[in-house]
Amino acid sequence: MTTPADGPETTPADVPDAPAEDAASVATESVDTEFVDDEFVDDEARERALRAGLEDFELDESDRLLLSDEWEDGELSPAERALPVLAVVGRPNVGKSTLVNRILGRREAVVEDTPGVTRDRVSYPAEWSGRHFILVDTGGWEVDVAGIESKVAEQAEVAISLADAVVFVVDAQVGATASDERVVELLRRSGKPVVLCANKVDGPAGEADAAYLWALGLGEPRPVSALHGRGTGDMLDAILDALPEESAHGTLRPEGPRRVALVGRPNVGKSSLLNKIAGSERVVVDETAGTTRDPVDELVEIKGIPYWFVDTAGIRRRVHQTSGADFYASLRTQAAIAKAEVAVVLVDASVPLTEQDTRVISQAVDAGRAVVIAYNKWDLMDSDRRPYLEREIERDLVQVTWAPRVNVSARTGWHTDKLVRALETALDSWDTRIPTGRLNGFLGELVAAHPHPVRGGKQPRILFATQASTRPPRFVLFATGFIESGYRRFIERRLRETFGFEGSPISISVRVREKRRRR
Repeated sequence: MTTPADGPETTPADVPDAPAEDAASVATESVDTEFVDDEFVDDEARERALRAGLEDFELDESDRLLLSDEWEDGELSPAERALPVLAVVGRPNVGKSTLVNRILGRREAVVEDTPGVTRDRVSYPAEWSGRHFILVDTGGWEVDVAGIESKVAEQAEVAISLADAVVFVVDAQVGATASDERVVELLRRSGKPVVLCANKVDGPAGEADAAYLWALGLGEPRPVSALHGRGTGDMLDAILDALPEESAHGTLRPEGPRRVALVGRPNVGKSSLLNKIAGSERVVVDETAGTTRDPVDELVEIKGIPYWFVDTAGIRRRVHQTSGADFYASLRTQAAIAKAEVAVVLVDASVPLTEQDTRVISQAVDAGRAVVIAYNKWDLMDSDRRPYLEREIERDLVQVTWAPRVNVSARTGWHTDKLVRALETALDSWDTRIPTGRLNGFLGELVAAHPHPVRGGKQPRILFATQASTRPPRFVLFATGFIESGYRRFIERRLRETFGFEGSPISISVRVREKRRRR
């Protein structure tokens, strides 16, 4: 993260005010157009002159590629057709998440040798024999449970209702239990095609145990070892026979929805906020910290604009100090931030900002994501404390003063509309590109007014500047010498004052180039 500049303190540059609109004014529009055109021509002429001057310096192939301006923004996700949905259900600790990872061919779902690791229903795109479908992992379904376990079971029931087909996983070594028989009743009422998976059959000797599962009345049990991969191919062939060609429940993914990651330390209200924005109980919410383990994607349409909201596991004090499911959940949270375009960092307003909160913000900034800081539980604040909290926030967030801040209540939905506006602002800044001529004009005026300090009898000179990329904006300065970090932060601050960039980190790098030797 950047800090306030060590360089000279300045006041904002004088910028000519735009002419006021007046009905009595004559020919104002034409004068304004000529002024803008003249400014554009000046910027273009300055850019050509500076580019020509660069030829006197030693440039390598990467420099010339950078100066060619032949780069494109990262492509957004293309539209996808509605894919069939396959739900994986069963009681706790029968190997559902292990089977999901086996089907996906990678370790995506969090797995641990303890019951109840998976709690939410988590969707993954999957493929087998050229057929694509959506695979939904669920938490363990049990009867007569209370608390968080009952919420997990409810999510599993929702997954069944929204699926085109179901894989029912049973532990072949244990056999059918009373809970399994209750799940069978639920599956029969749903009327969905069911593939019975007899898991933990590690060899031919275990196939006899699988045969006992015929008694469940769901057809042929498919003996499988999700851990070793035995029998999964035959089971997937049976799944493809059960899945329809056209989904009755899958949703069509719109063109290019933006990805929003909800991040923060445990128990700050990330899941509650997602449920409130989605308008349904999409993820399990409980007072217990660390309820969410796997990142949960939810497509939400707000004011006609689709967003992919990703609920993540809470980032704990130190990743290496965690173990088991919490350790893998932290790793998946980091991956979710890297895949997102903007990170909404939730902070608990009812307690002072902690080192843990600062680390979460740093993680989002270091990943180059746009950032919005949401102070949750604002409705719980005492009115006498709020003025003091405002001063604390200004002090604690001095390194990210550029990030928009929103006070919200995930419980009541208060100010969630302002959160959407902040997201739009941050994403627009993240996508912003400054024309090269305008950028060099800005830097020319800035350096003329506030030149780089002289160090060791030498004063580095900025030869040319270009924006190398967006998402996040990255600027490259060609200079005759090293540009100090304090002066780079000064340039960043003035870039923000002039061009905005609210909610987006900025990267400024320097390439020192020497003049060509005359032969």
